[in-house]
Amino acid sequence: MPKPTRPVRASEASGAGRRSHFVQVRGAREHNLKNVDLDIPRDALVVFSGVSGSGKSSLAFGTLYAEAQRRYFQSVAPYARRLIDQVGVPDVDSIEGLPPAVALHQQRGTPSTRSSVGSLTTLSSFVRMLYSRAGSYPPRQPMLYAEDFSPNTPQGACPHCHGLGHVFEVTEKLMVPDDTLSIRERAVAAWPPAWHGQNLRDILVTLGHDVDRPWRDLPKKDRDWILFTDEQPTVPVYAGFTPAETRTALRRKTEPSYQGTFTGARKYVLHTFASTQSALMKKRVARFMAGSVCPVCDGRRLKREALSVTFAGVDIGTLSQMPLDRMADLLAPVARGELGPTPNGVTLSLKKAGADKARRVAAGGAAHDAAPDVRRTPNLSEEKRIAAQRIAQDLLARIATLQDLGLGYLALERSTPTLSSGELQRLRLATQIRSNLFGVVYVMDEPSAGLHPADNEALLLALDQLRESGNTIFVVEHDLDMMRRADWLVDVGPDAGERGGHVLYSGPPAGLEAVTASRTAPYLFGSHSPLPRRSRKPKGWLELQGIQRNNLHGVDARFPLGVLTAVTGVSGSGKSSLVSQALVELVGEHLGHEATASEEAEVDGEPRVAAQTGGRLADGLQGLKRLVRVDQKPIGRTPRSNLATYTGLFDTVRKLFAATRAAKAKRYDAGRFSFNVAKGRCETCEGEGFVSVELLFMPSVYAPCPACHGARYNEATLKITWRDKTIAEVLGMTVEEACDFFAAEPAVFNPLALLRDIGLGYLRLGQPATELSGGEAQRIKLATELQRPQRGDTLYVLDEPTTGLHPADVDKLMAQLQGLVDAGNTVIVVEHELRVVSASDWVIDVGPGPGEQGGRIVATGTPAEVCASRDSRTGPYLRQHLP
Repeated sequence: MPKPTRPVRASEASGAGRRSHFVQVRGAREHNLKNVDLDIPRDALVVFSGVSGSGKSSLAFGTLYAEAQRRYFQSVAPYARRLIDQVGVPDVDSIEGLPPAVALHQQRGTPSTRSSVGSLTTLSSFVRMLYSRAGSYPPRQPMLYAEDFSPNTPQGACPHCHGLGHVFEVTEKLMVPDDTLSIRERAVAAWPPAWHGQNLRDILVTLGHDVDRPWRDLPKKDRDWILFTDEQPTVPVYAGFTPAETRTALRRKTEPSYQGTFTGARKYVLHTFASTQSALMKKRVARFMAGSVCPVCDGRRLKREALSVTFAGVDIGTLSQMPLDRMADLLAPVARGELGPTPNGVTLSLKKAGADKARRVAAGGAAHDAAPDVRRTPNLSEEKRIAAQRIAQDLLARIATLQDLGLGYLALERSTPTLSSGELQRLRLATQIRSNLFGVVYVMDEPSAGLHPADNEALLLALDQLRESGNTIFVVEHDLDMMRRADWLVDVGPDAGERGGHVLYSGPPAGLEAVTASRTAPYLFGSHSPLPRRSRKPKGWLELQGIQRNNLHGVDARFPLGVLTAVTGVSGSGKSSLVSQALVELVGEHLGHEATASEEAEVDGEPRVAAQTGGRLADGLQGLKRLVRVDQKPIGRTPRSNLATYTGLFDTVRKLFAATRAAKAKRYDAGRFSFNVAKGRCETCEGEGFVSVELLFMPSVYAPCPACHGARYNEATLKITWRDKTIAEVLGMTVEEACDFFAAEPAVFNPLALLRDIGLGYLRLGQPATELSGGEAQRIKLATELQRPQRGDTLYVLDEPTTGLHPADVDKLMAQLQGLVDAGNTVIVVEHELRVVSASDWVIDVGPGPGEQGGRIVATGTPAEVCASRDSRTGPYLRQHLP
């Protein structure tokens, strides 16, 4: 078969007569796409493949989905368009044959503790209706509406915790962690830093408090007033005066420096948390707020009247805390009409109840039982039984879709910020399956991310169901099984960034084997070299005993030291609970790290109640000196944080520019070359590089700054060059380009080389942190850590580090992880990628199922030993990757 020298177009593969069945793209230039022409079939599962940064997302999301959304918004009233966040206009000549599109991203959006599995899937609405219409009410309690069963409405929320399920206290111990310090020595840690804190201390001097005495020696009355008072006295402040000088100045009525107003420490914490717009300030004060379960609603979030209503013997709060699997078991008899005894002790079926009602209406009787007595009775009336069966049937059908996607272990009450991106995407997918839309394009971003191979089967069946319903599925994916199951494959590349952006192949998957330029083909057809395997022996064991966390109940676990360990198991089995939470917290506590829970102290304006880990570290601590957790959290919250600033290499680059003869002549220091400092940045855009142009009902356009043209610096700063490049041009380089440019500067080259070797050579140095995926952020953190001198005796913990990685990039990542172990460190990865698992020294398989069906260690040992375990659900899939 001859090797194609250009992309194979759908029209050529399937005949020009079928062109109407294809989406036709002409001249796509979004991001790094090189004027791409492409025909893609409709009513098919189409997978976009390629290495990370090759341009596949630019094609699927940035071009196809963006254009579909733009066309839809053209039909929306202009005023309504102003209220919708639009993705903009893609850079493409034309797209024909494009149906309406729905995007299922991995991004979680703005996290909120009030958003839950129930609200995301709308299941909670049906459950509230079930309790309102068919619940058993206590005697003399009037009927409640569905809104009365919602913790997110004023009429339903528990009045004590406002529907959060937990309350927060600001205690003396939290605000004053070290009571041996004096007020002057900043004993009150909850007070603000810098001038504001000094102001409060100066006010206390004016008020006559002893600020030099250890906190614990102050009278309790004084301590309580300083911390908890709601009074806000305004007094004269004498800045810089000693207490004695202040007293003298007060007696003489000397003119003060200013009038200062006092604020108690608790009042400051609560007010700052509620009103600040700064995420850092909110995170800081959240440390002084202790969460506990609400004593009024016991964490069930609802008012007492709502919790007094039961269905099938349980209140709505308890039902919402059940796993969906158990909830389905409870509702199944209701859906079948088996609702138990009526007041006279005879079981009444729904069919008979409906017939009795029809006869009563035909005879001129009332359709409804007399109110309000029937609604108050604990026994279900005929109408309530009919309503209960109908609602339960609908609920069971919706829950079944979630169970088919492997999400039956989740509870309605599970908060969305605690879900993985893969779980979120599958929840959204379940909602789309139930919508029964026809003729829609679904664009998905790596739906297999975070999925065990056993769960992937359920995902593939769900996608088949969507396609068979008459829809088109566009999937950006690295999973090889998904590629093999595809009807059509679009391979983008060959490499990342500027070296990508070409469509190497478009057609049935089998045809890709002949495309030698493809980085995907060797892995898809088995011609790649397997990952090298080591045969290391553990140099010790880290033992955990009696671990209690989420679905782990008294688990004992042993982690080998000095080797690479993969922790496996189906989604929701307890892997992350064991490793990323329990192991990290216990080891971190032993090594004196600050509690990791503080990193997630607040979500969307509300502190999160940190779960507690039970159990202890029994042995192996003597072999560890340091803990490094490399997670997928963003490396920065704003576009001002980027690859160069996070890794620290930009500091060295700025010093190089400051050391030039031209910079010295103008007395420019390194700060001059920071776009975050006023003296160096462009005044018009304040270092952003762009300005936003509001077009009312059209999408906002971000245009290059008219003053600096996107360079971010002022004209005077851009006149300074290093090797004929300005600082702005350096930030515009990719990592690979910068490696060549800084080859003679080891302090800059070495971190750049690590970023390149870990598969991030396509990223620009100035690429904003907000544009980076979770997987990219994780690899940047790992590269930053690899820069440090390797002393050994460090424990590295990574949670699914291959998320978002092409198999070729996985090879690069594994080389770095193996290097860490070779240097005497211990690496533990929570992982689903079986190539990584097969190349590990040790495997710990958690399961056997998700949620309540998991939480146990079912197999441990070498990859070959885990394959031999009959209890392991990972073993049968892993066996295919072993020699």
